[in-house]
Amino acid sequence: MSKNWNKNKILGWATLIMIAMGIILIALGAFIYNEVSGWGFVAVGVGFFANAWVFSALKGRV
Repeated sequence: MSKNWNKNKILGWATLIMIAMGIILIALGAFIYNEVSGWGFVAVGVGFFANAWVFSALKGRV
């Protein structure tokens, strides 16, 4: 890792990755798995959004 990676930059990248994974999981649940298993994918995707929100709130405070 280069020296210009501080905690805020790492939290920013983690937030971006978590949002991307949340979108992918919600899309899987909505478009690929139309049965009951799709609800699980959507629930986990929403959980990823909640974790991304926490990471975003921690940015600048850690």
